[in-house]
Amino acid sequence: MLDDALKAQLEDTLTRIQHPLELTANLDDSDVARELRALLADLAEVSPHISVVEARDPALRAPSFSIHRPGESPRVRFAGVPLGHELTSLVLALLHVGGHAPRENDEVLAQARALAGPLAFETFFSIECQSCPTVVQALNLLAALNPDISHTAIDGAAFRDEVAERRIMSVPTVLLNGAPFSQGRLELEELIAKLDDTSEQKRAEALGALEPFDVLVVGGGPAGATAAVYAARKGIRTGLVADRLGGQVLDTNSIENYPGLLETDGPRFAASLEAHVRSYPVEVVKHERAARLLPGELIGVELESGATLRARSVILATGARWRDIGVPGEEKYRTRGVTYCPHCDGPLFAGKRVAVIGGGNSGVEAAIDLAGVVGEVTVIEFMDALKADAVLVRKLRSLANARVILGARTTEIVGDGQAVTAVRYEERASGAGRELPVEGVFVQIGLLPNTRWLEGVVELAKTGEIVADERGRTSLAGVFAAGDATTVPFKQIVAAAGGGAVAALSAFDHLIRTSAPAG
Repeated sequence: MLDDALKAQLEDTLTRIQHPLELTANLDDSDVARELRALLADLAEVSPHISVVEARDPALRAPSFSIHRPGESPRVRFAGVPLGHELTSLVLALLHVGGHAPRENDEVLAQARALAGPLAFETFFSIECQSCPTVVQALNLLAALNPDISHTAIDGAAFRDEVAERRIMSVPTVLLNGAPFSQGRLELEELIAKLDDTSEQKRAEALGALEPFDVLVVGGGPAGATAAVYAARKGIRTGLVADRLGGQVLDTNSIENYPGLLETDGPRFAASLEAHVRSYPVEVVKHERAARLLPGELIGVELESGATLRARSVILATGARWRDIGVPGEEKYRTRGVTYCPHCDGPLFAGKRVAVIGGGNSGVEAAIDLAGVVGEVTVIEFMDALKADAVLVRKLRSLANARVILGARTTEIVGDGQAVTAVRYEERASGAGRELPVEGVFVQIGLLPNTRWLEGVVELAKTGEIVADERGRTSLAGVFAAGDATTVPFKQIVAAAGGGAVAALSAFDHLIRTSAPAG
């Protein structure tokens, strides 16, 4: 099942297991079960701490397996074969259930152990999903730490009937005690905050007590991370506050145009950014969103949690987000057929009919990707021609199960109350209304800058982007900007990183000049 190189790597990694482990497999006669049996045998082969026991329990999903210490009730379970992006989740589960200390700080671990149960989590994932491992690993760790918590990670591709029955249309989807709990990427601290009502207030109080920064970076993508590194290297007090470190990069499937890296993926690149930032004395505040910018001698950044951080200079690197279509039904059926990530959610629509809204590069690339999985994919484009690169258009038109509708304005996403059933559009030339039966709608119409919270404080362009000059200076003294949130013409990772460096150097120059003694 696993090649020799991977086995050797696992053999070394799994030496960190502190206690014997049993993998109790609930198997059937399917091909997936045969793959799983082979995987478990390989794990037992590379680690003397691991033994495999087979059982058939009709009350449990098959094929699946639990990870537990001998004599203990299983709390961590995988349903399906956790390979692809989830192989790391499997390895970490083995280590944590086996007693290897997690990397999280003691405060977070104490919160996890104190959560009251019983809490039975189920996560539907796809091995192609880059956001899923973060959720799976966090919930596995909670279950490993707390005897009142259990977690089952379910590969949707291996349990299609259950996915259809429970109307799972987006991954990661988390259920708690059988009821919907969350959808999308969540890290451990965010999960604990959703489960512990007192944690947010304590966190806000602790943040409000922080000393003012020389430079406070708002945003954790390539621009923000680079700005924090450059500022910290100047030896000044630097802070970084972000909803998530990595930003849009976390949703990027492949990166092949960053100098010095022949190829990587978004999560790996984001992890490198975070590791680089943390290698310097940067105060990193994650899982917080900015709500208001407060001008003054010390500039304030008020967070949605209620805390206010203050700094002598601020760098705005808040990035952008996927643009909504803004039609009836989009919000209602979000994650119930309306989605924005073809790589994550495409496998959930295997054999079905889907539409992609948008004929630019992202839309056509999404359609090409989906064509290998779904039954039929239709690109709906507002203009009279696809805007994507010619090579992508040729590839799309060569696919037997792909079609294109041009000159069409999307007017509504229709559903049955539970899931998407069709998309309605208007032919721009004739004004005639049409309805296209589909089970999924993938929205790919560009980005919106995350700048609404800055309206009336710094100058914004008509597009909502921050107006910044060649040195990253905004209309407000002491406030700089970089990356996709600005008017920079090309929204590229390398351009954002360069802008972050410029903004940090400009902020340092500003601090020198404003603190110099009078001559």
